[in-house]
Amino acid sequence: MASGFFALLDDIAVLMDDVATMGKLATKKTAGILGDDLAVNAEKASGFVSSREIPVLWAITKGSLKNKVIILPFAFLLSAFLPISIPIILTLGGLYLAYEGAEKIYEYFVPHEHHAEARIEVSTEAEILKLEKEKVKAAIVTDFILSVEIVIIALGTVVNHPLTTQIIVVSVVALLATVGVYGIVALIVRMDDFGLKLINLNEEDNSFSDKVGRLLVNALPWVIKSLGFIGTIALLLVSGGIFMHNIPYLHDLFHALPSIVSELILGIVIGFIVLLIVNLIKKIIPKKA
Repeated sequence: MASGFFALLDDIAVLMDDVATMGKLATKKTAGILGDDLAVNAEKASGFVSSREIPVLWAITKGSLKNKVIILPFAFLLSAFLPISIPIILTLGGLYLAYEGAEKIYEYFVPHEHHAEARIEVSTEAEILKLEKEKVKAAIVTDFILSVEIVIIALGTVVNHPLTTQIIVVSVVALLATVGVYGIVALIVRMDDFGLKLINLNEEDNSFSDKVGRLLVNALPWVIKSLGFIGTIALLLVSGGIFMHNIPYLHDLFHALPSIVSELILGIVIGFIVLLIVNLIKKIIPKKA
């Protein structure tokens, strides 16, 4: 009896050691998506009335958790019964990530007009709440797409391990993704309010608290822009890494280059190829219609 109990403890210790090791690897692999997720949600959660920023962010966070609850079971079923689909889904996700990164670069160097969004004049509380719900819904849809990518990439790092390890590692990464990303977003969107509180902390002019407060207020737009830039590079690196590890020909082709260089090149080149194809399809479809 005692020997069986200690054997069980030993098995648990081995499992937790595997979980910790693979958890670190999965978190590292998904870091690029988390950076983009952070940048996207910081932008979407800003622009609301100060008193509504945290409630809006909490609504998006709950939606994100629901997304994970929907995605995780499907991911584990695929891993258990159709594991060959994981590299395929990873590659398709890599194409999307590369396309998204290339599109951001293209829009930066070749600005073009988007469809003008109708400005909605709101005057009543009901209208404000309705507009708020629409923005929250759009943010949750975006989170769903990014969550699929995070879960599949995390699952791809442990697909050859036992199902128990897969469930624990991927679930922990998914939970950390939601809590970590939206926790940091909450700090970012409240930066300017905290800065204003520091400015109004005392009646002295140009005090230390005033300087720090003005720094925080002025830094918020730059922080969001910086996150967007970092997220774009991360998207290209992550997508390039997916192609490198799932397409043997590409791995052999760029074998002589440092991995970060080859991954960035692959992400940019394939991203712009997908962008070109998508733009051509967009031009062809309206003509046929």
